[in-house]
Amino acid sequence: MKKLVLISALVLTCTFAYAQEDKVIDSLEGWTTKGAITLLINQTAFSNWDAGGDNSLSSNVKVNYDFNYKKREWLLDNKLLTSYGVNVTEDDGVRKTDDRIELNSILGKNTRWENWYFSFFNNFKTQFTDSYDYEDDFLDQNGNPSDPFFGFDNEDFATSGFFKTATLQFGPGMLWKKTDNFSINIAPLTSKFTFITSEKFTYNDDDPDNVRYDSSNDVETNGVSAGESYLYEFGLNLRTYYKVELAENVSFENILTLYSNYLEKPQNVDLDYTLNIVLTVNKWLSTDLTFQTIYDDNSYRGFQMRETFGLGVNLNF
Repeated sequence: MKKLVLISALVLTCTFAYAQEDKVIDSLEGWTTKGAITLLINQTAFSNWDAGGDNSLSSNVKVNYDFNYKKREWLLDNKLLTSYGVNVTEDDGVRKTDDRIELNSILGKNTRWENWYFSFFNNFKTQFTDSYDYEDDFLDQNGNPSDPFFGFDNEDFATSGFFKTATLQFGPGMLWKKTDNFSINIAPLTSKFTFITSEKFTYNDDDPDNVRYDSSNDVETNGVSAGESYLYEFGLNLRTYYKVELAENVSFENILTLYSNYLEKPQNVDLDYTLNIVLTVNKWLSTDLTFQTIYDDNSYRGFQMRETFGLGVNLNF
């Protein structure tokens, strides 16, 4: 069996999905839950392969869980989104491919206008583990030994991590919700906090005398000034959710968030857009495509983009 794996060029993609139908919790009238867990695994193996290639194994776990309440004139929508992925190769070892923790909540109360609610929203984002810039070549092991960075590994220099950074947004507004698949929330009085748990974490650790620390490298991190632990912003938040069945067994889910900071450069609007496409072939097979783009000039002066694609076997229970 081992020889067979080594001889063959094997690309195996398996998706195991747990899909839970809407369910009313008997003991809590008005509450409903709906969730999905997806595990994606990709493996590639080579042996004596003239064209070349690296043996690799990658996996990604995603959780999408809704727990909502609606009774009389009140509603409360909660959506938990988490994902974590790694890729393992012979040359590069283990590298992270995805990392996300996000919780969205909206409390609404009916108004006299159809589909409109007075609302109060909350959004929290961070990630599970540290991230590193593997494209940074300043850690050249063959460089000048007198260089303070000589001999260090990329993993000595985290670029982000759990609560490094984390964002919290909340504020009152108006919610227009036609169905569970189409809603728009406008919050013109939004407070936004960007937290960071370690000062100048990109350049030094907790020891100020460490050779890695250089005060000339002190820069902002996601808008948080060097030496500070948080950044406060006040502005407008607009969030749109739209899910549509474009064809039989083909669904498009769109999530768009816009934010403008009144206190500084309100014309520089932050954007976060996610597109999830699910194509269900039959009971056992499906394709999942996710595309996300972010624009936030506090983080990067340009568009950040990521894309994941999975084709495999579904297990529903």
